[in-house]
Amino acid sequence: MDYNRVVADLAGNPEEEFIKKISEKFTIEKYSGESAYRPEARHTFGVYLDNYWYKLTAKPGTFDEDDVVDSLDVSILQNNLLTPILGIKDPRTDQRIEFVGGIRGLEELEKRVKAGMKVAFSMYPTSIEELMKVANAEKLMPPKSTWFEPKLRSGIFIHKL
Repeated sequence: MDYNRVVADLAGNPEEEFIKKISEKFTIEKYSGESAYRPEARHTFGVYLDNYWYKLTAKPGTFDEDDVVDSLDVSILQNNLLTPILGIKDPRTDQRIEFVGGIRGLEELEKRVKAGMKVAFSMYPTSIEELMKVANAEKLMPPKSTWFEPKLRSGIFIHKL
């Protein structure tokens, strides 16, 4: 399942400037659907800001498609938006970012923004195939890359290397 993000502030960027900075690395279009924007494919993201949803698509050259970690959507968002624009260098320790498991639905993202967070990001789910490619390359998944339901007991799921 998807593992979405909400962020408390725009790191001092006015909303217009934030959108402008995003457009340097992503194509951005306002989403006019009836409900929240759920990404339909890899390298697409939803952004909920000021009561509007936007669809982002990573521009060519913003990631290395041949690198199993760099080409993950969580890496693309982290390397092209969260770190350079919002200043979130370590999502594990930065108090401004929270994670929302996909089981809660995209409406939870809207609810959190309306309750005081500034922006939300909906993610396309990391696939089992992507996870296995990272494991087979003996690399580590970025923090908060995956969300599984139901939660398995520790040690039940093992991949033989």
